[in-house]
Amino acid sequence: MKNILFLHQSAELYGSDKTILMFICSLDKTKYKPIVVIPFEGPLTDELRKNDITVIIAPVLKLYRKMFTPAGILKFAQEYQDGMKALEDLHKKYNFSLVYSHTLAVLIGILFARKFNIKHLWHVQEILAKPKLINQTFKKLLSSEYNDVAIYDSKETMRFWIEGNDKLTAKSDFVWNGLDVSKYEEISTETIENIRTKFFKVSNEQTVIGLVGRINSWKGQQLLLEAFNKIATKYPEIKLVFIGSAPPNQEFFEEDLIARVAEFKLQERVVIIPFQTNINDFWASIDIASVPSTEPEPFGMVAIEAMLHAKPVVAANHGGLTEIVLPGETGFLFENNNADSLAEYLEKLIVDKDLQNRFGKAGKERVYSTFTLEKHTEKIEKIFEEILD
Repeated sequence: MKNILFLHQSAELYGSDKTILMFICSLDKTKYKPIVVIPFEGPLTDELRKNDITVIIAPVLKLYRKMFTPAGILKFAQEYQDGMKALEDLHKKYNFSLVYSHTLAVLIGILFARKFNIKHLWHVQEILAKPKLINQTFKKLLSSEYNDVAIYDSKETMRFWIEGNDKLTAKSDFVWNGLDVSKYEEISTETIENIRTKFFKVSNEQTVIGLVGRINSWKGQQLLLEAFNKIATKYPEIKLVFIGSAPPNQEFFEEDLIARVAEFKLQERVVIIPFQTNINDFWASIDIASVPSTEPEPFGMVAIEAMLHAKPVVAANHGGLTEIVLPGETGFLFENNNADSLAEYLEKLIVDKDLQNRFGKAGKERVYSTFTLEKHTEKIEKIFEEILD
């Protein structure tokens, strides 16, 4: 059995957190033993432990904007010492065969792998064009001899990083994220009615447009609100629901969103709900899903989650979303950062329930055929075998 050190930068249950949780839980435990290091406790650590996965709390040198300030540099140095000491102690106990750094935000993995001459795999789930210095730094790290393999969550993410870099291209591959369709269960009518009544405050006849995701600078809440405002008067039966919370210490994003809702006088038409652990109940309760990210999504986990629950998806026409949503079959791709285009496609679905149902059914079928956890795990395990052979 090979012991693998997994490093992840968050303990929440958003996109990348769900990805690593599902993958580690599905990993063949007769071949691989996962040891997971995460910088703090949270819903993710709880779920991992429920599945008998060993979790250690230690610094992972998480990338953040303020790390380049004097205080940030001092904090980085201390976290480096503490993190390396924790990993060294773990290596003495487990003798790791592979270090798996999940997302580019984790910096300690490649440094640790280099120091102890351990194979290193970087699972890239970001598209970072700016700042240019950060972009160039990561390209060098991904290309370096100390990183054995880079895998990406979409073709678009891989294309972004390997362009013009033959050295990195040679050790790169993409693996689409997937959902555990074997655990999919239909949500009861009673649950759906409860969610729509208690949280959305709508009747069964009304149409709910939903966006699930962090409230931040680029997930597109403000853009979707602008598009909704353009059609709200014309369709008084529609309602807009945002499900998610702002990142810690960035609550101003949510405050700005609330202020804009008031500016449009849409307080009775727009609902903001904090992050929910029972997100499947909420997916089942909306009618139309939107993924209006203003910057390219590396993949777009929420799109396949919505599709699994047979919801049509209106998504931005860039990044990994272009590999998920089939225009005119499972949803629509609107012009990036264009509220008029977004409003136009939302309107097509609002007025046509049959189209909603047809797209939803096709989307669900697409998840089962293309975006399953089984396919995701099988491909990464094959990469493990090649690295560790």
